[in-house]
Amino acid sequence: QARLVQSGGGSVQPGGSLRLSCRTSGINFRLYTMKWYAQPPEKERDLVASIDSSGYTEYADSVKGRFSVSRDNARNTVWLSMNNLKPDDTAVYYCRTNDRGREVWGQGTLVTVSS
Repeated sequence: QARLVQSGGGSVQPGGSLRLSCRTSGINFRLYTMKWYAQPPEKERDLVASIDSSGYTEYADSVKGRFSVSRDNARNTVWLSMNNLKPDDTAVYYCRTNDRGREVWGQGTLVTVSS
């Protein structure tokens, strides 16, 4: 059974950094594209970063140059490193993959950027 378990997150001041982790099980991780989404309070969930099986990455314009997505196939884990955080980055962050046509989501982790 596919499962994504997230860790990390928390509260940080503007300009700070955080790192989110998404540990997977039950999937052939090395073959899968992994994605990170952010859902700000009372807003829709939007894609912020993705990394495919070859390590190719893509980012939303709002996070380019500040966020970095990486993966370790030996550990079945993907990370989202967030630097120079801004109050607008405050959101619940989710990792996601598609397992044989079925969407699989992590449980979400809250990131709060505030002074």
